[in-house]
Amino acid sequence: MQRQQSLRLFWGWILLAFALPISVFAADEPVAPEWQTKAERTDFRETARYEETMEYCRRLEKASPWIRVTSFGKSGEGRELPLVVASKDQAFDPVAAAKSGKAVALIQNGIHAGEIDGKDASLMLLREIAINKHYASLLDHVILLVIPIYNVDGHERFGPYNRINQNGPAEQGWRVTANNLNLNRDYMKADAPETRAWLKLFSAWRPDLFVDTHVTDGADFQYDVTYLVENSYNAAPSVARWATEHIVERVMPVLDAAERHHLSSRYIFLRDDTDPSQGLQDLPGGPRFSTAYAALQNRVAFLIETHMLKDYRTRVFGTLDLLRLLLEEVNRDPESLRRSVRQAEEETVAAGRPGGERLPFPVRFRVGKASTPVAFKGVKYRRERSEVSGGTRIVYENAPLEMTLPRYGEILVDKSMALPLGYLIPPAWSNVIEALAAHGLKLARLREPVTAEFESYRFRDVKWQEKPYEGRHPVTFQAEPIWETRTYPAGSILVPLDQPAAKIAVYLLEPDSGEGFASWGFFDSIFEQKEYAEDYVLEKLAREMLAKDPALKKEFEERIQMDKNFAGDPRRRLAFFYERSPWWDTRINVYPVARVMKELKIATEPY
Repeated sequence: MQRQQSLRLFWGWILLAFALPISVFAADEPVAPEWQTKAERTDFRETARYEETMEYCRRLEKASPWIRVTSFGKSGEGRELPLVVASKDQAFDPVAAAKSGKAVALIQNGIHAGEIDGKDASLMLLREIAINKHYASLLDHVILLVIPIYNVDGHERFGPYNRINQNGPAEQGWRVTANNLNLNRDYMKADAPETRAWLKLFSAWRPDLFVDTHVTDGADFQYDVTYLVENSYNAAPSVARWATEHIVERVMPVLDAAERHHLSSRYIFLRDDTDPSQGLQDLPGGPRFSTAYAALQNRVAFLIETHMLKDYRTRVFGTLDLLRLLLEEVNRDPESLRRSVRQAEEETVAAGRPGGERLPFPVRFRVGKASTPVAFKGVKYRRERSEVSGGTRIVYENAPLEMTLPRYGEILVDKSMALPLGYLIPPAWSNVIEALAAHGLKLARLREPVTAEFESYRFRDVKWQEKPYEGRHPVTFQAEPIWETRTYPAGSILVPLDQPAAKIAVYLLEPDSGEGFASWGFFDSIFEQKEYAEDYVLEKLAREMLAKDPALKKEFEERIQMDKNFAGDPRRRLAFFYERSPWWDTRINVYPVARVMKELKIATEPY
């Protein structure tokens, strides 16, 4: 009887071993029941709620001197935003971390709270570091920051119908915050209280490595892990080199080793959702997204996107294995990472100094037409006419399909500009100034007025998006450079560019970046006409102007002949004269922010 029970137990373990993805923890001792996460206890059918997650983190803190649980702010609904700091030296604050000389890594989970693989993977990783000590060496040269759940309010909008595309867990959180904002579109405009708190955290710690964990939407394929390394247009050369040499060329091949049962690919985006044969396409992500933002801050930034159709166990272990390998690589040569970040920051600061090399700075990109053939491990599919939608639908089948596809990965500069020394902002634009301060930018306040010739912009062809996007109506326009003499009063804010976060300031304050305050509607009131004239007054003015100015009369008559809409609109015809008269408001459509091209000799004080 005892022998039969032993055999059953033996074969049970063998079957379980074959059922599980082989992970970094496959050879470890079984986890004590009190340290199992809810995902592990439920065979990865469920994930813990917010309070359960916090209770687990607090138990880690109580059991290990290496763990400190804190909060970096509050959500819209008043929940604490949790941060777990893991440090062998108990360097639990930014000052102590800087003194330690160790690299700092920040892992962010649950920005889209339904995509919650990273939370469970991080809890397991922290346990194996601090409790079981199987991976205690990951803290030898690294201070680890973990945000278990970023979008905590969305996490508690918990239910079984939050991710129709996703294979488990049984219930999970919601994509957006209580204000219906997508935090992964908010890094620049920083409307959400969660974003403002995160920016403060980032500015204080200045992590060397930033990792954001997600789950894909989109196509079906064989890969269980997809990833994106910011190593091209958004990243400084030294940071891009480190990311390529250490992550792409070292970490990812190890993850894909056959014995680990993982298969990874660069992030997959089909050019045609219904036809994979049309190829893959890279998209230039702006700094409204987390990893692009971190890259502009001269940090190594890495995106993990597990495949939504793989089961939850597979996705959690895929995230877990990759996190461990990343931290192992940093520990192998931490100084190379820190050196690449320092070099990037030094180059950014030098470029913003008077006399610095004023190379064109790219602020907008596009995908080129060139492509490269790549091997793609997809699944069989068929395309057919849908009697439901009336369009073409794709039907994926449960069989592998090896393909060679074109990848359109050529990212070209669409807009660049010479860097100024800084920017001047009138004090009346307090919302803009507060947002700049939230990004951790060094600001200075003018102690006296300054009058000088400045470069700025005048806008034309201004249009607002009809439907709101992330709580705003984005603006498009043509920005034409102008030079004019302006007076900026005492209290105006100077944003110098000889600082590590200078690239963020450029994106926020250059209208053509498409990511700045002008595009997000912070300056909408400059487009509004506030003074008007009665028609009978304009009728008299128009006749006087026509009589005095033959060139104006000719321009008016030609406009009538060439533009039928103008010719048939009495108000536009009268406005033609008002806009050319001394009574017209010349500040309409004029950007109030100045580009400082010459060093100002004026007293300032810290903001």
